[in-house]
Amino acid sequence: VQLQASGGGLAQAGGSLRLSCAVSGRTFVTNALGWFRQAPGKERELVAVIGWSSVNTYYGDFVKGRFTISRDNAKNTHYLQMNSLKPEDTAVYFCAASSRKGWTIYDYHYWGQGTQVTVSS
Repeated sequence: VQLQASGGGLAQAGGSLRLSCAVSGRTFVTNALGWFRQAPGKERELVAVIGWSSVNTYYGDFVKGRFTISRDNAKNTHYLQMNSLKPEDTAVYFCAASSRKGWTIYDYHYWGQGTQVTVSS
């Protein structure tokens, strides 16, 4: 399974960015899809995850309604719409796939290369 993230870049505080992640290869083994982030000197943390049917989603506490995860199974792609960005959202964002329910970072074994998101104040 291979994942390719795109859509990162520079945004101003209060602005928006949309990340995309294309999944290829043995996509039939994947169930949950997620986004994670890692800031310099910090551990990688869960941003958002979504189940196969898109009914179930889960967000990190810091999201507070600002981000929305979605997926298009026909395109093997999932997205992260980020609104009301803050400087503390600056990090490398990673997309990932899990063959499990995917509610924790430990469920994820397939990772993309990461895309930088920088939010200026």
